[in-house]
Amino acid sequence: MSDSKSNTGRPRRKNMRAAEREKLIVEEAVRFFAESGFEGQTRELAKRMGISHAVIYRHFDSKDALIERVYDHVYLKRWNPEWEQLILDRDRPLQERLTQFYVAYADRVFDYDWVRIFVSSGLKSYGLTERYLGIIRTKIIEPAALELRESRGGPEALPPSDTPPADEIELFWGLHGAVFYIAIRKYVYNIPLEINVEATVRATVANFFEGALHGTRQANMQAF
Repeated sequence: MSDSKSNTGRPRRKNMRAAEREKLIVEEAVRFFAESGFEGQTRELAKRMGISHAVIYRHFDSKDALIERVYDHVYLKRWNPEWEQLILDRDRPLQERLTQFYVAYADRVFDYDWVRIFVSSGLKSYGLTERYLGIIRTKIIEPAALELRESRGGPEALPPSDTPPADEIELFWGLHGAVFYIAIRKYVYNIPLEINVEATVRATVANFFEGALHGTRQANMQAF
């Protein structure tokens, strides 16, 4: 047997190239933090990996630097820039656009590591959750709120450069939260999902638009 192989046929970790080891540390850190939260210690991560504590700090200057790489690996690399253009595609009804977005979004982020790290970051104030929600707000929530106003037409339409009122933004946060709560139930509360996720997401968006349009009709009736 070659000295570079273990009994399982995998390369011995001590012979791994620096880039390969760094990638492995990030991947192991993702699952470690998902299970232990960000209070988990890098010494425990090293022990779990079967490497010395110093090896981690040979690749990352600090625990914060490792967490930053985890954020990039789990969140930024899963973001699809095409979603941003989808929300603005006025050749299609807004309900259809948001349905397609949330079906794709759920497929991408309904993941054990993604959800648990997201929640852990919010509880421990590492700032990752706030940064990611900033992306959701600027790339999805605010544009969708403006698109809803545009689809309604009339004097309530706003220029694209303006920010929708806080109460309208909050409506879309409610939609986003309703979709994401499905994942919270499964990966944080460990409640088995006895539903078809895609069908539930589609129904959630449909219910949102039924309410939004109902609110518009009520406002129009009160104007006369």
